[in-house]
Amino acid sequence: MEPDVLEWRVRMACFLAVFAAVAILEAVFPRRRRTQPKTGRWVSNLAMIGLGNLLTRAASPLVPAGIAAVAARHGWGLLPALDLSPGAGVLLSVIALDGVIYLQHVLTHALPSLWRLHMVHHADLDLDCTTGVRFHPVEIFLSAGLKSAAVAALGAPVTAVVLFEVVLNGCSVFNHANLKLPRMVDRILRLVLVTPDMHRVHHSVIIRETHSNFGFCLSWWDRLFGTYKAQPEKGHDGMTLGLSQFRDPTRLGLGNLLVLPITGDPGRQPINRH
Repeated sequence: MEPDVLEWRVRMACFLAVFAAVAILEAVFPRRRRTQPKTGRWVSNLAMIGLGNLLTRAASPLVPAGIAAVAARHGWGLLPALDLSPGAGVLLSVIALDGVIYLQHVLTHALPSLWRLHMVHHADLDLDCTTGVRFHPVEIFLSAGLKSAAVAALGAPVTAVVLFEVVLNGCSVFNHANLKLPRMVDRILRLVLVTPDMHRVHHSVIIRETHSNFGFCLSWWDRLFGTYKAQPEKGHDGMTLGLSQFRDPTRLGLGNLLVLPITGDPGRQPINRH
């Protein structure tokens, strides 16, 4: 089986399992009361990931697992030169790729052109498991290109790339969840992983909070680079989610979201204006 086909099947199976589990937990243990109807948001948010995957699959050379297979055949990258054990190579690859995603996330807030794409994600007026896949198709496409370049530079094995994609998708669904974890569980988990309460701060309408907690999987990057914020200033129940310039839900349907990077007001973002 081709690596890109294997990656797609494994990712889809794992995504559906994690998504279903998190959606059920959200319904049983909600963290915040919804402000918008669920159905319309879910249709728009899930359609975005579908369109993004179609765009990326149409450009098969950008599929990271396929690039990993090519890199392995030609001996590209840093890891083959280090002659690590297979297990160490997989672990180091997953950690390094997570660091790349952290850097990518910071750049989407720092560069005006990328922020216009990324504000589609931040314009969600509620936060739940579907927000974790609500990215503009062009941003999904560009992210696949960056991950592919990182995979080639590292010489990451196919196994590591597929594992990382599964972990990244699962963590994105989990840390965007409207899920109330016991305080002690949250405190322990966030020593390593990004939890829903940790990432929710990043979706605050307050700009200085929007520019914090960029991590998707490992919480180490925010602590290491000084972008970690433990709690929102107004508390999780009192905070306002989204962006101040996009408060009308009737203008945040699928069609509006697709053209938002062109038609929308970027507001007082990005980081480099502060």
